[in-house]
Amino acid sequence: MLRYRGVKQALDAVSRLDAFPKVKEEFVQPTRVGGTLSLISRLVILFLIYHEVTYYMDSRLIFTFVPDTDLQSKLKVHIDLTVAMPCNSIGADILDSTNQNVFSFGILQEEDTWFELCPSQRVHFDYMQHHNSYLRNEYHSIAEILYKSDHAVVYSMPERVVIPKRAHDACRIHGVLTLNKVAGNFHITVGKTIHFNQGHIHLKNIFANTLTNFSHRINRFSFGDHTAGIIHPLEGDEKLFDNGQVMMQYFIEVVPTDVEKFYSHSKTYQYTVRENLQLIDIDKGMQGVAGIYFKYDMSALRVLVRQDRDSVAQFIVRLSSIIAGIVVISGLLSKCMHLIGDLCCKRRHEDTEPLATEANATKGSRDLHYYATGGAFSDGNCGGGPAFAVCHN
Repeated sequence: MLRYRGVKQALDAVSRLDAFPKVKEEFVQPTRVGGTLSLISRLVILFLIYHEVTYYMDSRLIFTFVPDTDLQSKLKVHIDLTVAMPCNSIGADILDSTNQNVFSFGILQEEDTWFELCPSQRVHFDYMQHHNSYLRNEYHSIAEILYKSDHAVVYSMPERVVIPKRAHDACRIHGVLTLNKVAGNFHITVGKTIHFNQGHIHLKNIFANTLTNFSHRINRFSFGDHTAGIIHPLEGDEKLFDNGQVMMQYFIEVVPTDVEKFYSHSKTYQYTVRENLQLIDIDKGMQGVAGIYFKYDMSALRVLVRQDRDSVAQFIVRLSSIIAGIVVISGLLSKCMHLIGDLCCKRRHEDTEPLATEANATKGSRDLHYYATGGAFSDGNCGGGPAFAVCHN
């Protein structure tokens, strides 16, 4: 009984259709050139594969701008600053375009302290100031590094070690407020405020004789949650004034920012700031209320920061093309080097053929003389043999 061999015949037919026929090993002659090129090509392939995998694992950032249509969400602001005046002499409040009561946004803590920092705090603040200044100046060069990192820059002032033996001369104002996504004004002025449904008033006449000093130090001023890649320009800022009647204004534009990474998605805010310092001189007709003003407004555009990389199919295609290209190039180099070697050997063989012909002719003539003399030679004299005598000089 015969077995069915259809599968084997089908496999044989497929093998005969191989588009890449293999050369049998008995027809292949290994050479030093071929072995050297094979070794070099393998090393180059491994090197390029490593860099290709590293490039694929790395990612690139894509920045896009879209209109901000999320107007119902809230805006969280983190505040931590120190003003060179006692807490009972100043007041901090916020008012936005909705005239909403300030107490609905949250409560800021007021803590009496000293404006002069102790040595450990001064070292920390100087480092924070230098670090944040460097990030602002070099942001466009290191933005991708910052966004790809998982470390968000958060500054926290250490506790005071040295306690001065004098009364408090400064006030630390800190806390978190949850605001509406509309334009607003956060300000610190002399005196306390009384809030109404439609706004508030400042009771500054009671503190008319109070010496004012609006020198301030900003430890933290940011919008939204801390996210890697976001730099807050006002953090680490320090302003010292000799004149107490100054109006320090910060004009802030808040930009909503969405950061989409491979394994996380965060919504935060970044901002730009412009400064304006105005001296209030009533004798010269300059009007205004001395204080520190943070006037913020929302941007109409939203920034989308997205991490992107090639697909798996593109990665496989690039990897295959690298390997195939190196193999083909090494084969071409091997053929070229063997061809050059064959041409050099052929030319050398042609150059040595005339010399071999002359040597053979000389050897034949001497054999003829040898046989003609009957096998006798003489050096410088005439020698004789049975029939002939030949003289060699």
